[in-house]
Amino acid sequence: MKLAVFAALAALAAAAPDYSAPRPERYHSEEVPIIRHDFVLEEDGRYNLDVETGNGIYLAQSGAPDSPTGAVIKAGQYSYTAPDGTPVHVKFVANENGYQPESSLLPVAPEFPHPIPQFVLDQIAFAAQEDAGRSKAPSRGYQ
Repeated sequence: MKLAVFAALAALAAAAPDYSAPRPERYHSEEVPIIRHDFVLEEDGRYNLDVETGNGIYLAQSGAPDSPTGAVIKAGQYSYTAPDGTPVHVKFVANENGYQPESSLLPVAPEFPHPIPQFVLDQIAFAAQEDAGRSKAPSRGYQ
């Protein structure tokens, strides 16, 4: 019994993370200088924010409170370079309809109406036939 407890404790100790080990390179942090940080807050709640960092991140945002709801309506843009070297540029609006980003890198749904594949139409017809057949069957529910 003591051997089993000792073995379990040894296995637990061996599985514990080694916090003294160096972290992988992808988690390595370096100091990035803030090149520009301009923030202007007006008395009525409107604001403008511009931030630019030494590693190419850029953010411009402005906002104002919406008088009927009290929510802050925001609009702006940000850009950076993705790890694979792709430049990313996103424009956005955040309002009563939620966050609405725009970017050439974001996926776009096909325009509607788009052609419906035949197998989908077949499945819809089959389901309609099943539903019609079910409605003719006598009910076994409470009368």
